[in-house]
Amino acid sequence: MSENDVKKIAETDLYQPVYECFTKLGYTVNSEVNDCDVTAVKGDDLIVVELKRHLNIKLLIQATKRQRAADLVYVAIPKPGKKLFSREWKDKCYLLRRLGLGLILVSFTGKAPKAEIKFHPLPFDTAKSKQINQKKRKRMIQEINERHGDYNVGGSSGKKLITAYREKAIHIACCLKELGASSPKQLRALGTGDKTTSILYKNFYGWFERVQKGLYRLSRTGEEALKDYPDLAEYYMKKLDKG
Repeated sequence: MSENDVKKIAETDLYQPVYECFTKLGYTVNSEVNDCDVTAVKGDDLIVVELKRHLNIKLLIQATKRQRAADLVYVAIPKPGKKLFSREWKDKCYLLRRLGLGLILVSFTGKAPKAEIKFHPLPFDTAKSKQINQKKRKRMIQEINERHGDYNVGGSSGKKLITAYREKAIHIACCLKELGASSPKQLRALGTGDKTTSILYKNFYGWFERVQKGLYRLSRTGEEALKDYPDLAEYYMKKLDKG
């Protein structure tokens, strides 16, 4: 569904398909109860559904407030089109799950609007999430430990960031600028690290040139690149002088 199609839909258009969805599940459904868009009751279970044309912060605030009284809370929005396969959409779904909210998508492409429960509200297991993502945690800690200092500015966009990998490449570039053509073994002896051979061979930034087997020098691109990182270049040049 395109943005123009969504604009033609009113929040009230979402009510009937949501009503029918929960009625079929055996719930007694009502609208506009104490500021809640939709309520569904079965026995002692109380469900609240908030209706919106877009998944936005206002909707999330409303829905999380409903968790104070309801057993389960869903948000219902028009079913998006290609956005369903985007990274942004997956991130939004993650946020909903993180908040313990369910998601209902209402499709308007058929003869009659139809509501589909995409996922139900479930308590978010933080401990389990961290356990599953141990590799990401280890990579993050490793990245922090392998950086010499903090040369980036938080919130930067569209700028070349100083990663541990880039810093290692800068270190190698400084060594080659100072010593001339050198072997990976010679460079590692100066503290460039275990990834020296890989960085030289892959030459991701185009900073290095292979003179002959096992011997590399700094390219003109590499010389110019060092001017973009004056603080790090100065740090490693001083380190070489001390060595």
